[in-house]
Amino acid sequence: MSSYRLIDAEKATYPVSMLCRVLKLSRSGYYAWRDRPPSKRATENAALIERIRAIHQKSRGTYGYLRVHAELRALGVRCNRKRVARLMRKDGLEGCMRARRRKHTTRQDPLAIVAPDLVERNFAAPALNRIWTADIPYVSTDEGFLYLAFILDVYSRKVVGWSMASHLRTELVAAALEMAIRRRNPSAGLIHHSDRGV
Repeated sequence: MSSYRLIDAEKATYPVSMLCRVLKLSRSGYYAWRDRPPSKRATENAALIERIRAIHQKSRGTYGYLRVHAELRALGVRCNRKRVARLMRKDGLEGCMRARRRKHTTRQDPLAIVAPDLVERNFAAPALNRIWTADIPYVSTDEGFLYLAFILDVYSRKVVGWSMASHLRTELVAAALEMAIRRRNPSAGLIHHSDRGV
């Protein structure tokens, strides 16, 4: 906020002369600022925000700055997307975010025999290659979902094997496990822990 705006906001509470003295500004400078007509840019922004409000209201408050900008362009109004975003933010207008559809990767087979939990939820290892954990998160890309199978050494917290594919078939997990075994060559007694999904 500029000093002159501060004086304008506080002039109902304190005298202008005192505010100018405290802020080391001249009273004539404040009055010149107050009486100056709005700049061309300020006038354009005021007209533009009126159109933005109308479009936003017509969309029942669902349009964000990208869709509002597209509507303005369709109406022949040329302006920058960042300007639309800034004006909407300043005016407190925001679009309605659509909930993203979650991709579920963990599907338990009700007929599968459940393996015992050898870790018993204690994810601490005394040394390297004693406990490995595995997971398969997904990554959303422009071309669809990619699945990343990885194996983590619990002691070092380092990824020891990984594999990426566009499917959730067995070979995705097998490739990650093969990489981990090749790289670490673990001895007998290693516990490989994963969830009960795919």
